[in-house]
Amino acid sequence: MTTDRIPFNRPYGVGTELGYVAQAHGNRHLSGDGAFTRDCHRWLEDQTGTAKALLTHSCTTALEMAALLLDLSPGDEIIMPSFTFVSTANAFAMRGAIPVFVDIRGDTLNLDETLIEAAITPRTRAIVPVHYAGVSCEMEQILEIARHFNLAVIEDAAQGLMARYKGRPLGAIGALGSLSFHETKNIQSGEGGALLVNNPTMIARAEILREKGTDRTRFFRGEVDKYTWQDIGSSSLPSEITAAFLWAQLEAAERITAERLALWRRYHELLAPLEKRGLLRRPIIPAGCDHNGHIYYVLLASTVNRQPVLDRLKVDGIGAVFHYVPLHSSPAGKRLGRSNGNLRRTTSLSQQLVRLPMWIGLGEVQQQMVVDRLAAALQK
Repeated sequence: MTTDRIPFNRPYGVGTELGYVAQAHGNRHLSGDGAFTRDCHRWLEDQTGTAKALLTHSCTTALEMAALLLDLSPGDEIIMPSFTFVSTANAFAMRGAIPVFVDIRGDTLNLDETLIEAAITPRTRAIVPVHYAGVSCEMEQILEIARHFNLAVIEDAAQGLMARYKGRPLGAIGALGSLSFHETKNIQSGEGGALLVNNPTMIARAEILREKGTDRTRFFRGEVDKYTWQDIGSSSLPSEITAAFLWAQLEAAERITAERLALWRRYHELLAPLEKRGLLRRPIIPAGCDHNGHIYYVLLASTVNRQPVLDRLKVDGIGAVFHYVPLHSSPAGKRLGRSNGNLRRTTSLSQQLVRLPMWIGLGEVQQQMVVDRLAAALQK
């Protein structure tokens, strides 16, 4: 193995995180919903235009809150892609709902909006589009289908902060949206997430669900003289330490996004000759989608066996990975969900995808090395 190790991810710090963490400690308020949490909420509301932003422990927690807000019953159905992280399905399966897996588009790897209507049954309650790589799903058509069939739209925008669809921030288009601040995301706090409540009628209950089923949030605002158990719920608040760290990142979100996009564009240019030779396909960004440079992936030619390529890159010190094992083919997916159609593109494209190292600080020489080693691996 070479000494030029290029990891898949390296969490980025803007430099003010630890100062804010120390400030949170000095404020003697380490539990959730302190001053830094409120700053994060306001920033997210201003940035996305959502009616209410609520920090959570993770995007998974935000999705679980969304499932609770739908008042799902066992046997209800939720339409979603199989090409996504397990949390998208788990949040709804935990309420007894059935994930209904629909195939993805060939260009963006997002939920194929033309296949949604055929998957709808009398038990369908919601559509959950996942904005893969920070590139939006075709939300106009999805919203139109949802309106026609009276379904909720819950956006999984875990990868979508600072990205837009026809000028609208991802996560703030459906009734509810979820964001992730995991260390692999552009804006990160180690772990963390947020629920975006875009339907104002859901705000009051969302606050209760997030605070262990109590109206504690209203109590701290002085709206009630005591707080009591009102509903089901869980402890979903991150600590002020997490919020303080996140606040530093949010302050620099514009710069972080610009730097990620510069890295993305450099890869795109460097990989053009390999695409021209038919060795791979680069990402496709449809008109109207302003992405955030979250992921750079390639789709290897269907004649290429991916595993030897990944093995060779590993030997060369390049931290490339694949993404995801389709949920419909997993043991839990077979047991808890069902597929609508054969999901041909999900199966084939998931076996061709390779994610390249992507983090702020990745130099031009390193990106060239990644591309050169990938080219060499493809010609073995």
